[in-house]
Amino acid sequence: MAFRGHFDYSLDAKNRLNIPPKFRASFSGGVVLAKALEPCVAIWTPEAFEAFTESFLANLNPVSAERRKLTRFFAGSSFDAELDAAGRITLNPALLAHAGIKKEVVVVGVLNHLQVWDREKWLEDQESLNAEVVEIAESLGHPS
Repeated sequence: MAFRGHFDYSLDAKNRLNIPPKFRASFSGGVVLAKALEPCVAIWTPEAFEAFTESFLANLNPVSAERRKLTRFFAGSSFDAELDAAGRITLNPALLAHAGIKKEVVVVGVLNHLQVWDREKWLEDQESLNAEVVEIAESLGHPS
């Protein structure tokens, strides 16, 4: 299933987040919570997270500083989790701090995973992205 759309939620007092119901079945085999490169939390299936990290780590020299740093960032800041019976996951303090998440969040589908943004940061990012997206798209050219 491709993850698309965005959804407004609030964390509860225990920092639990409701996963949108239409996506819950995709996480029946587990969840990987990880720092994203942007100030947000990434929610992956274990298989998608493995494919993502392998897509760039496999091409790097295994003893290079870049590979060691990327491995440390992605593996060292990711956590295995499970949805509870109500379809929620708990976001830990390290991930909340990385993303600057308070209580109000936006869950965003980005095709192969979900991202969780603090709502204010999401709105700021969208404003910036709207101003840049045409230039970004045009700079890529069109494959022939």
